[in-house]
Amino acid sequence: MATSMLSTATVASINRASPAQASMVAPFTGLKSTSAFPATTKTSADITSLASNGGRVQCMQVWPTRGKKKFETLSYLPPLSREQLASEIDYLLRSGWIPCLEFELEHGFVYRAHGSLPGYYDGRYWTMWKLPMFGCTDSSQVLKELDELIKAHPDGFARIIGFDNVRQVQCISFIAYKPPGTDY
Repeated sequence: MATSMLSTATVASINRASPAQASMVAPFTGLKSTSAFPATTKTSADITSLASNGGRVQCMQVWPTRGKKKFETLSYLPPLSREQLASEIDYLLRSGWIPCLEFELEHGFVYRAHGSLPGYYDGRYWTMWKLPMFGCTDSSQVLKELDELIKAHPDGFARIIGFDNVRQVQCISFIAYKPPGTDY
């Protein structure tokens, strides 16, 4: 084995490490044994007892497992009331995000129609309603714009987005309106 043979000059230079080399991290030597980790004694497949807040609360199913389309954040909840929408918008504003309204007239969910590439989906980008609401300080302003959007497009879907202009990312997005007769 040629790799295990070193000259004495090489060994001497390795032993006299510089201060920068002395603080280097040791190389990876392998995985540690899992025998030190405690084993779980629960063998039951029942998951209802795993989540608890200390009371008599058990896990509950919040949506049907089949046939219901998933939207954005909060899609597992029932439709939000006017007060709940205002509360979510207040949270958005307290977080320093800029509210923005978007709408979609044909599909209110992500689907595949024009491509089969991984990660490609149609329906992710909706049309923006007016401009983002820079300087908005009250949830009633956003709800007023939402009412105008619904009046202009009663058969469309509407969502509210919270945009962080510092990080340049969308931080929250949730459905604010679904047209009558849509059960998904």
